[in-house]
Amino acid sequence: MKKLLFIIYIGISISGFSQKNLEKMLKHQNRESIPYISVDSLKNLKENFILLDSREEREFKTSHLKDAIYVGFNFFNLDSVKQNLPNKDSKIVVYCALGIRSEAIAEKLKEAGYRNVFNLYGGIFEWKNNDYEVVNSNEKVTDSIHIFSKKWSKWLKKGIKVYE
Repeated sequence: MKKLLFIIYIGISISGFSQKNLEKMLKHQNRESIPYISVDSLKNLKENFILLDSREEREFKTSHLKDAIYVGFNFFNLDSVKQNLPNKDSKIVVYCALGIRSEAIAEKLKEAGYRNVFNLYGGIFEWKNNDYEVVNSNEKVTDSIHIFSKKWSKWLKKGIKVYE
C-alpha cells in the first residue's frame, strides 16, 4: 500500500512540476497580452467559436484540432483573415504548438479590431497531452503531432512525435 501511495504521489508531483515548468516557460516567452483559454475550457465550450491554427503548413497537415482554419505564422495574411472573418465580435481561439506563435497572431487580430480573441494555453501539445483528439489533413483522427523542433519536443507527453 505504501508503495502504491508513493507511486501516486510521484505521478502527481511530476505532473504538477511539468505544469509549473510550462507556466514558467510561457511567462518567459509571452507578454500575456492575449487572455489564455485552457484546453479543458475550450473542449467544454458550448458557444460558437472559430479556431485558427497559427503553425506552419507541414505542422497543420500532420495534425490539427478538428474544424481549425489554417492561417500560418511566417506567411500570416491579415487581409485574408479579415475577408473570411468579417464579424469582429466573433469568438476566436488561436493556437500553435505551445501558445507562443499564437500570441503573436492573436495580437495582430486584436490590433485589427477583433474583440474576442483568446490564446490556447499550451497549444496543440497540451490538447494532446489531455487525450483530446486531433485530425490529419484527411480529417482522420491521428496520434501524430508535428513537434516543430527538437527543443520543443519535451512538452509533448502523449502522441507520436513527428520531426519531418
